[in-house]
Amino acid sequence: MFGSGAHSAPRESRRRPGGVRRHVLVLPGGGYGRLAPHEGEPVVEWLQGLGVEASVFRYPVLTRHPLPTEAIRAEIRRWRAEGVDEVGVLGFSAGGHAAGMAALAPADDPGDVADLAVLCYPVVSMVLPGHEGSRLNLLGPDADEHLRRATSLELLVTPDAPPVFLWHTSDDDVVPVAPVYRLGEALHAAGVAHAVHVYPSGKHGLGLAIGSGLPEMWTAECAAWLADRGWLG
Repeated sequence: MFGSGAHSAPRESRRRPGGVRRHVLVLPGGGYGRLAPHEGEPVVEWLQGLGVEASVFRYPVLTRHPLPTEAIRAEIRRWRAEGVDEVGVLGFSAGGHAAGMAALAPADDPGDVADLAVLCYPVVSMVLPGHEGSRLNLLGPDADEHLRRATSLELLVTPDAPPVFLWHTSDDDVVPVAPVYRLGEALHAAGVAHAVHVYPSGKHGLGLAIGSGLPEMWTAECAAWLADRGWLG
């Protein structure tokens, strides 16, 4: 397991002293063609059990980039307008890609960018071999190199990126793990606080991974990481 040793020096914290309200948007996977129920409300319940305010956001699917990213960032703005100081994103598979875009893609307003991202067996790259269905649904069959690069998370990392927690399984036969390592390398090179956990075996779409063996550890690892960043109640 490529675990907690993948941390790098954190950037300056965005947290405000005292009375900080935080909220996590949970983004289910589904190849940008649907939203998987087991990666939605059960995850919110788990986060709420940790004392984390959370909700499922049903971002648009079967639509093209940049509409999913724009919708998630509009939801981030909505929560900030309601008094939330920090908004995190937690996504699975294609929802992990959507979460990564909300955290890493350039934005005209820094307030549109997520303050923290948890990416679970995410679709990372649109230029490396990955999940063809997600790429086709999001970008279409004729996406040029510029568009594919502009939606590849490993190419979007800057030193201003928020903290990122990544986990995957090495034998996932739906979404390959190799781009996760590339993203981890990019986060490390940029000095962004991050953790990468790759478990030796586990099928795609595990969600909370209860009863799956080693991948079940991700929730405890993530809870400890969130606590370290001050996100637990």
